[in-house]
Parts: sequence; structure tokens; C-alpha cells
Amino acid sequence: MLNYEVDPTILTKFVPSGTALDTWNDKTFVSIVGFRFVSTQLLGLPIPLHSNFEEVNLRFYVRRVTPDGVRRGVVFIKEIVPRRAIAWVARRVYNERYVAFPMRHHVSLTRQGLSTEGQVRYEWRSSQRWNGLAVQVSSAPYFPDEDSEEAFITEHYWGYVSQRDGATLEYQVEHPRWNVWRASQAELDCNVAALYGPEFADFLGGAPASAFIADGSSVTVRRGVRLDQGSNTI
Repeated sequence: MLNYEVDPTILTKFVPSGTALDTWNDKTFVSIVGFRFVSTQLLGLPIPLHSNFEEVNLRFYVRRVTPDGVRRGVVFIKEIVPRRAIAWVARRVYNERYVAFPMRHHVSLTRQGLSTEGQVRYEWRSSQRWNGLAVQVSSAPYFPDEDSEEAFITEHYWGYVSQRDGATLEYQVEHPRWNVWRASQAELDCNVAALYGPEFADFLGGAPASAFIADGSSVTVRRGVRLDQGSNTI
């Protein structure tokens, strides 16, 4: 997870109806996240040749007030996967911003006492070359405090998607809290303006505000629910 502080005005057009930008310590973040889907199932059934694959996404953070309290969620600006069928279904059914490129990953981590050392890298091939993000770690894992930046990044348990008619789809994401490792080095190698838009180039062109890896877990994504366009925000 590579996290960058950005000017909130560049995200305004991406904020789904019924939600508002979420911040940590008055800072607005976007994150580039690389991970693997493993043993993926749809409605409890595995999908042949589409169960294990990489994804790299650019996302930001929103919140929505409900009678049950505040729901903190994520919005995806672009999601890269290696399978055209996955990208097509996500665009067609959910209106998510998926694209398909050849992808690969490399994880080289070893335990040295209580510490973990090594590198995690995710790559995709576009514009006739391999692009990617990578982090180097040499630290012990820890369970982040609830008010920490790491918890803010990893513990948004709702997703929001703008629909073609202006409505918003809300879905719940369930997983336990994750251990994290702070990165000692981080790298993003891609044409930011071409991939994400010129408004992101200055913010994603430098070093991230923070970078870390998380141990991950089983994740359940619930069915989406359409929100009325008059839904409350805070």
C-alpha cells in the first residue's frame, strides 16, 4: 500500500452521491494497492481460470452517515486486473473502472527473528513496458492503533460506486483487522498522467507519504445495495 496526500479538489468528481471525502488528521489520501485474489468464489462457487489473480488499484476514502452510525468506505478510481472477462463484468455490472493488462507479482520475504525482510512487487504491462509498484521491508509486524494512519488506510469496511444514472451502489466488505509492516523503501514506476489522469501526476510523482504491507486474510464482499440520491452525508 503506497499512500499519497493529495489536494481534495482533484477527487471531487469521483465522490459518489450520498458520500463525502474522509480524512485522517485533516489530510486527504489516495492509495495505490497491490494484492492477490486467492481461491476467489462468486456466490459461493469457484470460477474456473479466474480464482487466483493479481490486482492493482488506485483508491480514496469516503464516509456516509446512517441511522446506525458512520460508515467509512473506499472508492476506486481505477483497478487493473490480468483477465479481460473480470474487467468486462466489473464495468458492465457494477460500473467499476476496471482495465485489463498482463500482470505479474513477486514476493520475497524471510523471517529474521521477530523481523521480516524482503520485497513485495506488483507489475502490469502497458505502453510496451512493465510498470509496477514495490516496497522493501525490514521490520517486525504490528497491530496498528485504531486512530493510526495504518488503521485509517486498512479499515474502511464499505465500498461505494457511482452508477450511470447518478445513484450510488453501497456494499459491505468483511475481514478481520490486519497486521502491518512499515516499508523502508517504496517505488512507483508508471506513467501516472496516462494511467490515472494528469491531475494526479504531481501528487503521485514523488515519494509516498507512507508505505506498508498488510498480512491480508479471507475477505467477504456482500451484495451491493442502491442508495437513494438523497442519502445523508457528513
